[in-house]
Amino acid sequence: MAEDDASPAEAPESVVVLLVDDQPVIAMMVRKMLAVDPAISMQVCAEAAAAVAEACRVRPTVILQDLVMPRADGLDLVRDYRATAATRDIPIIVLSSNDEPAMKKAAFAAGANDYLVKLPEPIELVARIRYHSRAYMALVERDKAYGALRLSQQQLLETNRELQRLTESDGLTGLANRRSFDAFMAREWAASSTHATTLSLLMIDVDYFKSYNDRLGHLAGDDALKSVAEAIRGCHGDPACLAARYGGEEFAVVLPGTSADEAMAVADRLVARVEAAALPHATPIGRSVTVSIGVASMRALPGSTPDRLIAAADERLYQAKVQGRNRVVGP
Repeated sequence: MAEDDASPAEAPESVVVLLVDDQPVIAMMVRKMLAVDPAISMQVCAEAAAAVAEACRVRPTVILQDLVMPRADGLDLVRDYRATAATRDIPIIVLSSNDEPAMKKAAFAAGANDYLVKLPEPIELVARIRYHSRAYMALVERDKAYGALRLSQQQLLETNRELQRLTESDGLTGLANRRSFDAFMAREWAASSTHATTLSLLMIDVDYFKSYNDRLGHLAGDDALKSVAEAIRGCHGDPACLAARYGGEEFAVVLPGTSADEAMAVADRLVARVEAAALPHATPIGRSVTVSIGVASMRALPGSTPDRLIAAADERLYQAKVQGRNRVVGP
């Protein structure tokens, strides 16, 4: 059991000593020696088996450890402190009647920070305790500062990621916005030119969307766009692709390394998904919201721009509208 004569360990300049010694007379003498410094508080653990747990509870700034205790090896206790996360860095001053160099060497090898022969002069004991406690508290404060810095850096990183996501995302649908689409197209067009790979593009338009807004209102129109965006998001599972809101009720899907046939299959699935959502909308072609899609695929030529691909997909989208909507027109 521990007896507590001390002010709280959290006091700014306090030093908390845990004496682990089974001899009451030693505890009394050490207490008297430390009484000259009111900033030093002391607790005693007389049972070796409870020493590590008591150190975890007390959180001392210095441990004074006897090496000879009933049913315990003091060196093993030193190793146990060092093997326990809560006590790993607490300074340990061995307080022993053994003055043999071999014992001192063994104590330092086990993890002790200092070695005093019982009983040193009070001024020396207080000085050693003060020195090791100050070094330990500086280490604790440094670790706290590093922890706060790491937390701040992590929070800043998360904030920057969120800002980047907001900068690159469409606020209504959560898909990539036009700015992100343009940047992605430029990169993939350059990659297509470098590696001679096929780049495919789907240009998507919600059929009769103006009449939907006029009849049901803009809030319902926003919900319809979100529903279409969700269908677009689920029509392909390739993380290398980009789905974007191109503008208004128009969307785009960029499919790097995708052939015309594969792009047409994605577009067909998307038309079916939107129609299956069955958002009520009476139009000349049916009774639910539908989309028209233009598909274009090509390999970028050196010195060309992605405008060629966008123009081709736009032309196919126009043809899909002319041919009756709710369909896909491709190469």
